[in-house]
Amino acid sequence: MRACEVLASVTELAGAIGARLEPVLIPWDCADGFFEAYWRRPECYLDDSVRRGISVWDSVGPDVEQRVLLALRGDLASGRWAERNRDLVALEAAELGARLLIA
Repeated sequence: MRACEVLASVTELAGAIGARLEPVLIPWDCADGFFEAYWRRPECYLDDSVRRGISVWDSVGPDVEQRVLLALRGDLASGRWAERNRDLVALEAAELGARLLIA
């Protein structure tokens, strides 16, 4: 939800200064470490050291984090994640909401 609020403010800012917003594609092997960087490598979220570098986990709290991890582990082990996201696996990059403000 916070990302939506930020995007709305950036959209308003762009309009106010006559700028435009351009989508920024996130490559599947992005090494930056922000939340969306692992969109095609969900097993990375199971690594505590990876999660500690992603602020969204602090925002949702430890109970939600543990529920998400439990569900993700199960989905990865059963193949459900791969089945639900089979279209993603072939992509080299994805548009996940990141925007570049160009003035």
